[in-house]
Formats: sequence, structure tokens, C-alpha cells
Amino acid sequence: MGFQSIQLESAERSAWILLSKPPLNILDIPMMEEISAALDGLSKETDFVLLSGAGEKAFSAGADVRDHAPERAGRMLQAFHGIIRKLALGEWITVAAVRGICLGGGCELASFCDFVIAEESATFGQPEIKLGCFPPLAVVTFPRLIGPRATADLILTGRTISAREAREMGLVTRVVGDGEAKEAARELIGEIGSKSASALRIARKAMGRFRGSEFEEALHASEELYIRELLHTHDAEEGVRAFLEKRSPAWQGR
Repeated sequence: MGFQSIQLESAERSAWILLSKPPLNILDIPMMEEISAALDGLSKETDFVLLSGAGEKAFSAGADVRDHAPERAGRMLQAFHGIIRKLALGEWITVAAVRGICLGGGCELASFCDFVIAEESATFGQPEIKLGCFPPLAVVTFPRLIGPRATADLILTGRTISAREAREMGLVTRVVGDGEAKEAARELIGEIGSKSASALRIARKAMGRFRGSEFEEALHASEELYIRELLHTHDAEEGVRAFLEKRSPAWQGR
């Protein structure tokens, strides 16, 4: 299958998906749809899915801000959360190898993986609040992953944190030297892959049970709030417009 926005490499039991729109590897709708198609096309022998970003600057700086506009946001969420639902239901062990910037949807995608290997200079954050928005996936997954206080800290301030702080919070599994994330990810799957394949699949399924109906209900509710309430506010439209026009937003609180 030919892809324009990603690269897919498969070898034995693993598949490596490279977000390939440097320098920022923005997750626009076409890229999201290609990631989804790549997951659909994986062989039944695939036990590991690895994600990384092309170039030196970013894993991904997040979703295309233009896709937050009311007329495009529904399709954007459907495409992005389609990837997440496939990762949640799949029996693959997932690993994100993070170099550079990992923000917004990029941070949500990486942190949803079972393992996050981050380079020392990598940075993480959910800056959506600065656009008058919120991250629908992170508000569902972060409380269980890093706790409610750390979730509020990241989502309500929109601040960017270092790989070390992300590790302390629980967003990151391991921090490695710059330039070492991909090799560390390969070593990790080599270590895990030496275990029983059947035991790994069943253990992964057991670990993912919380991502069943409870997760689906919470994600659907978050999507509804985003589409039916947030996108009808003045500030959501103003935040996107101000970003694209490279000016400070004029919030009205409505």
C-alpha cells in the first residue's frame, strides 16, 4: 500500500509506523487516515507496533489547527479516535519512540501506547486550552494514567514539560540519550519478544480491559462535549482564528 504521510516497515513480528511530514509531523486528517489504514493492513503475525516521527525536530506537534474548525472537527475526531480505538482493541504491544516535540494529538497518541521511550531533549504537553479547546482523549485517559492533579496541571495550563518531568508523572516509560530512542525501542521489543507470544497477547488483552465499554463511553461523552458544546462557543472559533492569524486571542468567555 502506498502512503503519502507515513512510512510503514514490517519485519517478522513487528511493524514500524513513521509519521513522515517533517519538520513537525502534523497529524492532519490524511495522515490519521493513513495510520488507520496501516493498522488495518497489519498481518496476523504482528505482535508489536512502533511509532516514531521523521526528522530531528518532532515526534508530532499535534493535530492540524485548521482541523479544529467547526466544519472539520467532527471528521478530525472520527479519524484520530479511530486510530485510538484500534490500538485499544488490538492485541499488539505498542511502543512510541519520541524525539523532540510531542504535543497535543501527538502527545495523546504517544501516551496511549504501552511504552513511551523519550529522548532527553523531548518535550510533552497538551496546549489545546491556549486555542480555547481541550484534548478529548487526554481528559479521558490521563486521570487514570497520571492522576487527576497532574491531568489538571497539564490540560488546564497547557504548559510544556520535559521528558524527565513526563517520566516522573507517568507519561513516559524510559528516558534515553538524544538519538537513542529508536534503538532503545528495538531493544525493548527484543527483550519482550523473547517471552511466550501467546502469554504476551493474553496479558496485553487483560491489561487493556479498562479500555473496553467504560473507556468507550467516556470517550464518546468527551467527543459529544467537544462537538456539541465547545465548538459552538465564540472562544473556540476565536482561538483557532487567532492562531492562524498569528495574533493573541480576544477571549469573551462564551
